[in-house]
Amino acid sequence: MSNSVRPYRDIHRRRSRKIMVGKVAVGGDAPISVQSMTNTLTSDVKATVDQIKKIQDAGADIVRVSCPDEESTAALKQIVKQVQIPIVADIHFHYKRALEAADAGAACLRINPGNIGSSDRVKEVVKAAKDHGCAIRIGVNAGSLERDLLEKYGEPCPEAMVESALNHLRLLEDNDFFETKISCKASDVFLAVAAYQQLAEVCDYPLHLGITEAGGLRAGTVKSSIGMGSLLWAGIGDTLRVSLSADPVEEVKVGFDMLKALGLRRRGVTLVSCPSCARQQFEVIKTVEKLEEKIAHITTPMTVSVIGCVVNGPGEARETDIGLTGGGNNTHQVYIAGVPHHRLKDASIVDHLVELIEKKAQEIEKAKQPAA
Repeated sequence: MSNSVRPYRDIHRRRSRKIMVGKVAVGGDAPISVQSMTNTLTSDVKATVDQIKKIQDAGADIVRVSCPDEESTAALKQIVKQVQIPIVADIHFHYKRALEAADAGAACLRINPGNIGSSDRVKEVVKAAKDHGCAIRIGVNAGSLERDLLEKYGEPCPEAMVESALNHLRLLEDNDFFETKISCKASDVFLAVAAYQQLAEVCDYPLHLGITEAGGLRAGTVKSSIGMGSLLWAGIGDTLRVSLSADPVEEVKVGFDMLKALGLRRRGVTLVSCPSCARQQFEVIKTVEKLEEKIAHITTPMTVSVIGCVVNGPGEARETDIGLTGGGNNTHQVYIAGVPHHRLKDASIVDHLVELIEKKAQEIEKAKQPAA
């Protein structure tokens, strides 16, 4: 089995400056980070902490929390103490919420400086960010562009979105603040992609990717994968959030699956499985469903193939750490490191594969440990 990167798989990431969001590096040579956002009332500390911990357990690097009022920023101070993951405080209009969130321990403030108010208020927010070691995310959205830009361009367009981002960025730079990342989101895939492409050419700040309001789990996953996938393939993007009308944990899973598909980051098992057909020698779909459920806890990167027949099975198995190919008489071939290893009966497929995967995970993790 070969794990070497072929030339046609090589993605050259856009060169961006590196900033810190708490202890998580964003941009530069840092791994592309995966984010999600809570949908609980922030003022409900217990519910919000519980959800953040689930998001954290799913592998997220950063989580965003909405702070629309004083009750939310007051709760944020308690929330930060109970979780390990860096928190981005989402600030809408009132600059005082940004000051309170910075004081409460937010690692990053998501704002539009142009919406905060006067230059004096922007200065106060920048000072609070500097005093508390906060980064700032400029969040441009096609659905909430400034009126003067809509009048200038006639409609939301990539040029308007980029101009908005640069105007906001200038407000921060004029106050000697550079720990900034930028998002340029739209629910329209073409608009979002074009805006990010243009923005990537005119600045070196880290870019936070997202197709906003993408939809439900299935449709939103497809839409986000097309938009963000094309940008990531082009080397654009330093951190991302998949915006779904679904459990935030699903956003994290989809984000990692997207990065795994492009070879940009690996977490957990990459499962290669066939859609099944009349040639299948065991029930592939049910087997994969049960297997995915039983290996969800494994975070160690590895590849596993589950193929129903011998047409493509051996070829796929050669490229994976563990492989299963359907055979006749309810007896199937198991491959280890691409080589035929032993045969297996129907009844024990899932449990046996789980055992092999867990054993492989232990071996990989042990190999990472420094020699005594």
